[in-house]
Amino acid sequence: MTALLRYQAALLLRSQRWLAPFLLYAAYVGVGVRPGEPVLGSLGYAVTGLVPVTAWAVRICLDQEPPAARTVVAAAAGRSRAHLAAILTGTGAVLLVGTLTALGVTAIGDPRGVGVLAAGAEGLLAAGVCVLTGAAVGALTTRPLILSRGWSVATLVLGSLLALVTAGSPVRTTVTALVTDAHAPAVVLPWPAFTVAVILSAGATALACRATAWRT
Repeated sequence: MTALLRYQAALLLRSQRWLAPFLLYAAYVGVGVRPGEPVLGSLGYAVTGLVPVTAWAVRICLDQEPPAARTVVAAAAGRSRAHLAAILTGTGAVLLVGTLTALGVTAIGDPRGVGVLAAGAEGLLAAGVCVLTGAAVGALTTRPLILSRGWSVATLVLGSLLALVTAGSPVRTTVTALVTDAHAPAVVLPWPAFTVAVILSAGATALACRATAWRT
């Protein structure tokens, strides 16, 4: 698996297709986050953008290989393992960006009665929730489950939107908790939402990898 991850990461870096989602995310954070603003509110804003960015990055990794190269890799390592490596590469790249963003926002924000370490921990967990949920959206909205590029993009956008606004969604629950904790005497870490996000991501990834056995 290590070799597959290195292969996928090298493809992603060389393709430069990662520039679009990451630059847009940088602009999103740069416009909406200012030094000295309440740290939890700023974190709530910053992490929401990780959902569509992760879905986009996962889609890029699943689509970046030429068909011939994909066939060779699948023959050598197995379709499911190759598919899993692509999903993990896209997810890991955004998780790194999300972690750095959460730490940076925590450093420049105003704690306003909330401990910096507590705020940072909640921000990191919130980033994890959003990245994992975005990975689930990305895994379910591209090949092998959806082969049409147009429908793939449309369902990716819709899935990201639903993850952000649907009641009970781990993303919405986490962001709501961040805003609420900004006015509370103590921070409550969003472990339940994180657990749900892990389950959603694992289930979506397993489904997508299994589907490679009958549809490419």
